[in-house]
Amino acid sequence: MQTQAQLEAENTKLKARIQELEALNKWYAEQLRLSRQKQFGASSEKSQRDDLAQLNLFNEAEAERQPFVAEPDTQTISYQRQKGKRGESIKHLPVEVIEYTLPAEEQVCPQCGEDLHVMSKEVRKELTIIPAQVKVVEHVSYVYSCRNCEKTNIETPVITASAPKALLSKSMVSAELMAYIMSQKFVNAMPLYRQEQEFKRLGAILSRQNLSNWIIKGAGLLEPVLTALKQDLLARPLLHADETTLEVLCEPGRPAKADSYMWVYRTSGDTQHPIVLYDYQEGRSGQFAKDYLAGFTGYLHTDGWNGYHKVEDAGVTLCGCWAHYPRCMIIRGDSAQAA
Repeated sequence: MQTQAQLEAENTKLKARIQELEALNKWYAEQLRLSRQKQFGASSEKSQRDDLAQLNLFNEAEAERQPFVAEPDTQTISYQRQKGKRGESIKHLPVEVIEYTLPAEEQVCPQCGEDLHVMSKEVRKELTIIPAQVKVVEHVSYVYSCRNCEKTNIETPVITASAPKALLSKSMVSAELMAYIMSQKFVNAMPLYRQEQEFKRLGAILSRQNLSNWIIKGAGLLEPVLTALKQDLLARPLLHADETTLEVLCEPGRPAKADSYMWVYRTSGDTQHPIVLYDYQEGRSGQFAKDYLAGFTGYLHTDGWNGYHKVEDAGVTLCGCWAHYPRCMIIRGDSAQAA
């Protein structure tokens, strides 16, 4: 027969299990609601901001929410020790050396009174990190004039010391700050409203409107880089292409629920310097791929969608599998390149 203490312990476990199941049930109910809203309801900026799971990389993306799972009391971990020298993974990092020595008056043997000498060193390594910080850089250009000309001549020359031009006219954004904002958004998938909060914690009040404007203008500054990358992309012998749907809010002349497409073109996996370029279009016509790949005459690896057949008219050879690429070259007589 169970004692009162055992019954109470069992009751506590059951209550915890009930709470866990209730939380899990609420999560599934929320996922069902979001699924129905996405399938049958019209999209809006507010709903996409509230339901972070609906956002993607190009439209303020956030990771999908996970259900509550109770942590286990114990956990068994088995692993196999990887071979390698200790410190190999950090040998490329910059090193700051802090040395600890005895004061001159203490470098005396406590037993005989003679001077001590360095016999060896004990080295202990630790990793540290420099947190992000925001500071103001003032570019001060001094203006010079001639005292003698001011007294004796009608005109006085005025000479201003040269200084770097602003990245954007009448803007305080620097190249470093713009690169950081773009990297946080497109590489780390951090939406602008979160960056706004992060900058506030760092002591800088930057609105998401300013951040958005800087990204848009920064994209214009990167046009020469995009042009050079595209030229290099089209010169490669093998490319990959794909497209995916994208919902764009507040697009002129189009409802929020209308599907747009983000096209992606990239070099092959064995390329030493890979290139990945995105092209936004309002539709899925194969003509978009044909126009973008104008001048490309190599092999294009795609899925089975027949829209890509339009690129064949421009001399592009479609290939459905990477394994077929060398064989296709041999069939066409390009065995030297395949080898």
